[in-house]
Parts: sequence; structure tokens; C-alpha cells
Amino acid sequence: MSKHPVRAQKEEAAMTDLAEIKVARNAEQNRYEIFYGGGLAGFTEYVERGNDSDFVHTEIDKAFEGKGLGSKLAKEALDDVVARGRTITAHCPFIKAYVGKHPEYEQHMTAKSGQR
Repeated sequence: MSKHPVRAQKEEAAMTDLAEIKVARNAEQNRYEIFYGGGLAGFTEYVERGNDSDFVHTEIDKAFEGKGLGSKLAKEALDDVVARGRTITAHCPFIKAYVGKHPEYEQHMTAKSGQR
């Protein structure tokens, strides 16, 4: 522990930033979930049709806002869909906006989401 109060705040902030962040696909509930420090912090839901994964809703718990978890969740979910050889449809406004900022996913998008 630091004896200097300002330094202690920095140490505490650094410890918070080191919380484990994990994204996992929950196939039973058709969603990707993001965990922060072991607790469920949010999810993005999808519907699978044939070879397409249609993202329909994304939600991050207000207690975890401002940590960049939504973007991490979107990236890892989209990367998993691409790795599994599937196409992406983005009806969820958050996922649609994320893809709009990351053109590397454009070639994997279907015309249904308006990104192509």
C-alpha cells in the first residue's frame, strides 16, 4: 500500500482495470456474454438462420458502462462468427454501428443488414 493518497487512487484504478474480462458464446441462449471480474456484465443476442448469424440486441449493465465492454463484446462475437465461417446480419443498432467503424467485417456481412 502506498502512503501517498494520490498514488493509492492510481493503484486502485489500475487494479480495477486489471479485472478479468472474458467473452463466451452461450449457444443454448443464442447469445455471447461478457464477464467482468467474474460477473456477467452484458450480452449480445443473435438468431441463426442457415449459415447466417443475425445480431438482434446488445446490452451492457449500467454498472459496467464506460469500460469499453460493448466494443470488446462486439469484436469477439463477430470474430467468432467469422471464424466459424458464418455470415453476419446486424439488426442490432450497436453491432451495426460497430461494423460501420470496422470495415474488416464488411466482406462477411449480408445485404439484409444494410452494411454491404
